Amino acid sequence: QVRLVESGGGLVQPGGSLRLSCVGSGFTFMAYDMNWYRQAPGKERELVANITSDFLPNYADSVKGRFTVSRDNQQSTAYLQMNNLKPEDTAVYYCQVFFRIRSQALWGQGTQVTVSS
Repeated sequence: QVRLVESGGGLVQPGGSLRLSCVGSGFTFMAYDMNWYRQAPGKERELVANITSDFLPNYADSVKGRFTVSRDNQQSTAYLQMNNLKPEDTAVYYCQVFFRIRSQALWGQGTQVTVSS
């Protein structure tokens, strides 16, 4: 079964940290770029960070210097380390992979991150 499963969300105070995980199965994980999106209430889903199959990271300006994306191909897992969290980081976070040959995106179920004092 082809799927992505996220974990690691929760409630954290401003300035705190969380690490999200995304485990992929049913496809050749190492061959694909892995993307992290988030969607806050009333807002569109936005790309936060991604890591290419060659381990090159990219970040949205809003999270540069605070978030770090990584991957472990042996564990078929992508990570999003989030430091110095701000209330505006509150959102549901999703990992995603895009299968170009099928022109199809696969999404995880999402994990809620809430930053509040």
